[in-house]
Amino acid sequence: MNTLLIYPMIAGWQEWLIIIIVALLLFGGSAMIPRLMKNVGKGIKSVKEGMKEVEKELKDEPKAEEEKPEEK
Repeated sequence: MNTLLIYPMIAGWQEWLIIIIVALLLFGGSAMIPRLMKNVGKGIKSVKEGMKEVEKELKDEPKAEEEKPEEK
């Protein structure tokens, strides 16, 4: 019961998301939202490309180690 009295003013990420969307709609207008979504899309694309590069490097790494002659 005490925890309900302690945390009523702390909002979770869902509430913050709703507040941010409402603020953008009120103050940002229609020009800001498409730019924001475009930048989010570019960020997601960049992350996906980076993940593909890392996966490719990890797949190619064992092949490169096999080609190197062992020194003893």
